[in-house]
Amino acid sequence: MEIGLETLNQLVSWLAGEFENQAQALDQPAWFVHLRLWHRPLPFLIDGYPALFAEQANALYLDKPYRQRVVTFRPTDPPDRLQAQYYACKQPDRWQGAGANPDRLQSLTLEDLELLPGCRLTVMRQDDWFKADPVPDTQCCFQYQGETRQVILGFEVSADTFLSYDRGVDPKTEQALWGAIMGAYRFQKRQNFGVELV
Repeated sequence: MEIGLETLNQLVSWLAGEFENQAQALDQPAWFVHLRLWHRPLPFLIDGYPALFAEQANALYLDKPYRQRVVTFRPTDPPDRLQAQYYACKQPDRWQGAGANPDRLQSLTLEDLELLPGCRLTVMRQDDWFKADPVPDTQCCFQYQGETRQVILGFEVSADTFLSYDRGVDPKTEQALWGAIMGAYRFQKRQNFGVELV
């Protein structure tokens, strides 16, 4: 079944918001840190399609969010799926806190972003969920503090729940280092930012 712009917009609307995994962190504190996650719509389109600014923070240190990135969404071929493409922020510290303070994104431009070619996901609709998996034969790598880091991306999202499968791995051994090592981080939506979509 061909996916149209209405379905794409629903995906982005479900993703747009502030999320928290408090229940999971209380239930399994040994395995899951209590996190806050923001997916804030950018005030402009990228290549004609919507994009989200994403960052997260330890709930104990909400003033120190990290993992600043931008993700765009578009139809792809075959037409029964969507594509999510990630970008790195060239100066992530400059945008730190923009998830909770969207006015800071007004000065963000494409020149502030770096395309991460291997960081792409294929998104499929599954009943009341969307599921995103890495494109086969790709590696999502980026530079952090002078070192090459690799992350395996993936998520599922419904109207009020976001599951993150992101996990950092050793680029040489692919041994998991951080993230969803013991299963997905399960976030519940606290605020909906869908009205901010352009």
